[in-house]
Amino acid sequence: MKRSERKMANLSSILKHNQSFVEEKGYEFYETTKFPEKKLVILTCMDTRLLELLHHAMGLKNGDAKIIKNAGAVVSHPFGSVMRSILVAVYELQTEEVCVIGHHECGMASLNASSILQKAKQRGVEDDCLELLTNAGIDLHSWMTGFDSVEDSVSHSVKMVRNHPLMPSDVPVHGLVIDPKTGRLDVVENGYSQDDVLLLEMGWS
Repeated sequence: MKRSERKMANLSSILKHNQSFVEEKGYEFYETTKFPEKKLVILTCMDTRLLELLHHAMGLKNGDAKIIKNAGAVVSHPFGSVMRSILVAVYELQTEEVCVIGHHECGMASLNASSILQKAKQRGVEDDCLELLTNAGIDLHSWMTGFDSVEDSVSHSVKMVRNHPLMPSDVPVHGLVIDPKTGRLDVVENGYSQDDVLLLEMGWS
């Protein structure tokens, strides 16, 4: 099957399923509001293994959290779309905590920019286009380079969020790493202050 035919088959399958889903009122099981029940906004990776695993590993159901996904669960720019989404969740959607959740065996680990740009050229992106971007001051190699340590990457993103000038100081920002095989979560950054921890231990949360 050709690439174009495969794409059309995918969309046709999705639309056929969607028609049945709506007609049979499958949506009723997922009805909720736009405000997250657990007051959480989560930044995580777009990895396919986390699609359902992350929710089950965290005990989340539909409506519990705002979920933001990108490659690697990375906040790469303090005024990019990811940081904007987190701030919107805090100020407009009643979230009170932030979780940055990376994962082991991430495709962003040691991502090679040269390889990506070579594949772009093989798919029809012209050298003139790459040169134009470079001349405009865009460092494509830095932009397309991954990370060596997922723990370090998560810590960096946590600090970007926590220290953002528009982020309220009373919003805990946590950093975790999930195992995409078992769902085990390991804490890299605990966003609670010592006072918060004491209150929780005393049952005064």
